[in-house]
Amino acid sequence: MWPYPRTLAHRGGGTLAPENTLAALRCGLAYGYRAVEFDVMLASDGVPVVVHDPELGRTVAGSGRISDYTAAQLGTMEAGAWFGPQFAGEGVPTFDAVVAYCKAQRIWMNIEIKPAPGFDAQTGTMVACATRDYFAEEITAGELLPLLSSFSIAALEAAHQAAPELARGWLVEEMPSDWAKKAKKLDVVAIHCDHQQLTPELAREVKKGGYGLFCYTVNTPERASELLAWGVDGFCTDRIDIIPSMA
Repeated sequence: MWPYPRTLAHRGGGTLAPENTLAALRCGLAYGYRAVEFDVMLASDGVPVVVHDPELGRTVAGSGRISDYTAAQLGTMEAGAWFGPQFAGEGVPTFDAVVAYCKAQRIWMNIEIKPAPGFDAQTGTMVACATRDYFAEEITAGELLPLLSSFSIAALEAAHQAAPELARGWLVEEMPSDWAKKAKKLDVVAIHCDHQQLTPELAREVKKGGYGLFCYTVNTPERASELLAWGVDGFCTDRIDIIPSMA
């Protein structure tokens, strides 16, 4: 039900590096994390890029929307200086660059499909197709593959149609009462939920239903231990400095 690592570095390096950058991946690796979660969105030219917010301003200097700029333009924008001067010069990386780094370092990936408003199906299709192509040899060899996830049902449906061989997880904040019916329809392998909304009873229901159970974003060792005792299979964390990596 959950063949994947138990602990993932949230957006690459958690609170120790600018999120969703190559610097974040290097930071996570330095702390022993060989499993990572990051977000993928489409630039204006349809190229997948790794970034969380659909608009510039919080982590990427500038104004406007991610979907207003090409991947090449985003790559030249400042995405690291906001975090610290030592990270100045980090741009918005392409999905291709992030996957290449992770494959070279043998880092497992939970790839969150994060569509900009109005681009749900297109983003789901593009990310799934790109992932399938990146991992064609691993698919043929039957090796462990990345897990796609999304809050967007339309993106998950499009990803399923484009690359059914890739497993998917359904991201939710508060679990709907009909979660089991929706999960079955989506044909997902795991439920990814806000740990603050999870109860021991709900955890048992998800596990009894045959799904993997993943939580975001767990930042204390005590809470991590509690969730694992409830049967949670894995979680992402910002505190890679105090929660050790677990395979």
